[in-house]
Order: sequence, then C-alpha cells, then structure tokens
Amino acid sequence: MRHRKHGHLNEDDLALWRRVTERTEKLDLKSLFVPEIDTPAPTVPALRKSKSVVLGKPIGKPRKSTHDLAPSLPDQMRHVPVQMDQKAFGKLKRGKLKPEGRIDLHGMTLDRAHPALSRFILSAHASGKRLVLVITGKGKQRDEGGPIPVRHGVLRHQVPQWLGMAPLKSLVLQVSQAHISHGGSGAYYVYLRRQR
Repeated sequence: MRHRKHGHLNEDDLALWRRVTERTEKLDLKSLFVPEIDTPAPTVPALRKSKSVVLGKPIGKPRKSTHDLAPSLPDQMRHVPVQMDQKAFGKLKRGKLKPEGRIDLHGMTLDRAHPALSRFILSAHASGKRLVLVITGKGKQRDEGGPIPVRHGVLRHQVPQWLGMAPLKSLVLQVSQAHISHGGSGAYYVYLRRQR
C-alpha cells in the first residue's frame, strides 16, 4: 500500500470523489428547514437586537405563525360595530335595559334550535318588540384532550351566525353578549329594528 502525502488525493480517491459529486445536488441554504416560532415577535426594540449567546450573531426575526386561529367569541362580539344608539347601547351593556321577551334554546339540538329562534325573532319583531333575550347556555366542556380541540357551546357560537343570515338579518339591528344579570356569556341581547 502506497502512502499519500497529507492533503493530496491519489487517482483512485479522485475517481471515487467524482462519482460521488456527479450524483449529488448542491444544497440551497435558503430552502433548508427553518423552525416556526408560535410566539409573536417582541415589540421592545432592545429585545429585537438581542444576540445569540452561542454564536454572538443576531437571532433574526421569527417566522410568522401559519396557524389560522379564529378569535374567541367575546373578541368577535367586541369588534362588531355598534349600529344602535350609543346611549341605549351603554345601558344595554350595563344590564339596565329590560328584555321584552326571551327564548331559552339551552339543551336543544341545532336542528330544533334554528327554527325555534327564527319563529321567536319573527314573532317578536311582528309584535313591535325591540329588545329580546336569547339564552343559549355556556356549553359543556367535552374536550377529551385529543389532538383536535373541541369547541364547547355549539349553540353559543351558532346563534350569532343565524341572526346574521336571511331572513333574520333584516330584522336584527344589534347582537351583544348579555349582562351577567341576564345570563352573561350564556345569553345574547338581540336588539331589533323598528317596524316599517
């Protein structure tokens, strides 16, 4: 066996190396896996310029999360613009307005609750009522800890959608979570438009 000088390849080694390089592709460093970070980027300028302890180089901006999570129901309700009189809405939020009618959908299935809600809203509007209370219940916690979270309070989530669809949409002026004295997060105030 012939010894080679340190750092130099003989013809056999070079031939082997050429065969290896012919079958490989150059890696594009930009396309390598970059782990996602679910936490939002810090807003404090001093934290944004922090250095990596190990490398002494800037950490860089974390990638934006690709999760498309729906906002919670209270957050959705908070961002709905106020259509009714501001003063009356303030009284409504404080529980100072008394509902003129109420329906309790708590315990009903979706296929029973939807027509019952529709009949109630149509009837209340026809009789000239302005503020009604729709009780949905808060829902039972049924999440068994599986990989997919289970939303509890199906009626609680469904009622605002039904009220935003025809034929009820044209009758409803405002939907708001009820004051704690009228059921809190397990009920809605539905403020109806005036009859034409």
